[in-house]
Amino acid sequence: MKEINKILNYTFHYNDHISISVKSLLILITIILLASFLLKLFKRYIEAKLQDEDKNKFDTVFSFGKWLLYIIIFLITLQSSGVQITAIFAASTALLIGVGLALQTFFQDIISGIFIIMDQSVHVGDYIEIDGKVGRVEEIKLRTTRAVTIENKVLVIPNHMYLKNSLYNWTQNGSKTKNSIKVGVAYGSDVQLVKKLLLQAASEHKHILKDPEPLVLFIDFGDSSLDFELFFTIHNSFHLAVIQSDLRFRIDELFREHHISIPFPQRDVHIIKE
Repeated sequence: MKEINKILNYTFHYNDHISISVKSLLILITIILLASFLLKLFKRYIEAKLQDEDKNKFDTVFSFGKWLLYIIIFLITLQSSGVQITAIFAASTALLIGVGLALQTFFQDIISGIFIIMDQSVHVGDYIEIDGKVGRVEEIKLRTTRAVTIENKVLVIPNHMYLKNSLYNWTQNGSKTKNSIKVGVAYGSDVQLVKKLLLQAASEHKHILKDPEPLVLFIDFGDSSLDFELFFTIHNSFHLAVIQSDLRFRIDELFREHHISIPFPQRDVHIIKE
């Protein structure tokens, strides 16, 4: 028994202020194992009451909370066992400052990830635009969001970007999105015919919805053209660039058939001789 007590009371000394005994280490390990067991039971209990989509969100937040709890348990147990935590922090001040600066963005990403998951501003499958880049969300993690761009490239977005930039969620209100293209025609053109041809081009495209109907607006008298904008609604915003290209090809073809010209800017240059 004395030998066991001697082993348990054996103390590892780092310096005059920092030391820890074998008994303290065993207590720490036991408490962490017990906490891990209780957390698993808690996780199973909560997940049994959640839907599949919410399970993924809970699992992400739970993972971060679990490690945060482990750190708190670790520090409290050491302090209760007689280890001077403040002395450890004082001895590692320079190191902790460097680590803190290095992890600043890391924790910003994690906090932003929790906000995204909790307020449900972005879901898997949404089409988003951030910092001029458009992609379909494939995975939302605690630190990053992964999306696939129109060019089939993987876009890895650090979650803190949501706090620094405006996020456009194209599908927050549903899969339908309204888009447009602009076109200018020469002065003197039949504007009613222009409107008819623009609507014809939109109605012929198989991916443009009939309801709501496409709309043409005469938006301005430009410097060298009469400016129109064709509005239309589609289901899959991921193919917007292709649909807009198809419309421009068709509009150019229809304008040529009906002798409607698309002007280019012209400037008069006056040369003054002295």
